[in-house]
Amino acid sequence: MLAMSGLAAPPRLLHCFPTFAAGGAQVRLIRLLAATAGSYEHAVLALDGNTSARELFEPGCGAAFPAPPPRAGTLSSLRALRALLRREHPTLVLTYNWGAIEAAMAARSLGLPLLHHEDGFRPDEVHGQKPRRVWTRRLALRGADLVVPSRTLERIALASWRLARERVHYIANGIRSERYGPPDRNLGLRAELGLDERDLVIGTVAHLRAEKNLLRLLGAVARLPSPVKLLVLGDGPERGALEARAARPELAGRVVFAGHRADLPPWYRAFDAFALSSDTEQMPLSLLEAMASGLACASTDVGDVRDMLPGEQRAQVVPAAAGEAGEVELARALEPLLADPALRARLGRLNRARAEREFAFDAMVRAHARLWEASATIRGRPRPSA
Repeated sequence: MLAMSGLAAPPRLLHCFPTFAAGGAQVRLIRLLAATAGSYEHAVLALDGNTSARELFEPGCGAAFPAPPPRAGTLSSLRALRALLRREHPTLVLTYNWGAIEAAMAARSLGLPLLHHEDGFRPDEVHGQKPRRVWTRRLALRGADLVVPSRTLERIALASWRLARERVHYIANGIRSERYGPPDRNLGLRAELGLDERDLVIGTVAHLRAEKNLLRLLGAVARLPSPVKLLVLGDGPERGALEARAARPELAGRVVFAGHRADLPPWYRAFDAFALSSDTEQMPLSLLEAMASGLACASTDVGDVRDMLPGEQRAQVVPAAAGEAGEVELARALEPLLADPALRARLGRLNRARAEREFAFDAMVRAHARLWEASATIRGRPRPSA
């Protein structure tokens, strides 16, 4: 943890999210706040009013949650956000993803130090960026600092958004590997879920949105033999459609939807293998958690996934093809893992070793805290008057 020197009171950091429902960026922030407790004062602005991820804060560690302004057109939203920033008096504004770009613009217009974070793209940009958003990012983020968790996004920020090299900061997501594993199948938890010890359990952890494409994974599982079951952790707007697909005869009784779970390590232990079926990702935290849990993994080839995994695992990284083709690809990636316990164990050990070596949690905390400190002190500007 980095202490902030020379300031009478802890700097006030205002984090602006499109939503504060549980997701990778939200969970990462919660863990960063716990690791830097006492050094900063935090507030979280959820622009859609959803603050459900606040239940994940550790005891004694939290943030203020100011009420968001009403949704309106761009100019009205900018005026309302400027007024909110004046009331909040942040030392530093941190914005997260395209859905918070108006908050970034409001902060820039007031001369406030800004750190913008991009963790990936919306479903409507899976196959290419929208020109209007490219131009908006170029204008809104010029002169600001950008944090990205993947080399893919780093390249996009430099080449497409044309941001200055010194303003783009790659910080890999980190994981506390000691909190995860080993994959001992957690038979007690399995029994509570109605899963037999003879079942081969594929696990996935995701916010159930369209871009996570759990329909692809359900289709892949339907192509695998019946001892194979699927355990889905997470909730979201697609749950109803997924449950309807899982109720079809070829999947009936083979899929468990466990909903959102705050304490994930015991659940990862219940998996035999992990699968990620997304159409778009950058550096998925769930994959890091699976690696730290010593699980063999299969995934679509999105974002930095291929580079995150050790070389021996890359045969299980397959194209994110549409429709039945994508289901077939993912099923083929899973088949050898499910058929060979020794292969699963060997790949799981390699994954855990790589998570420990390349994605240390403390290194991530230090990198973020250095940026917070530099932005709040070295480049700090006077706060806007009320």
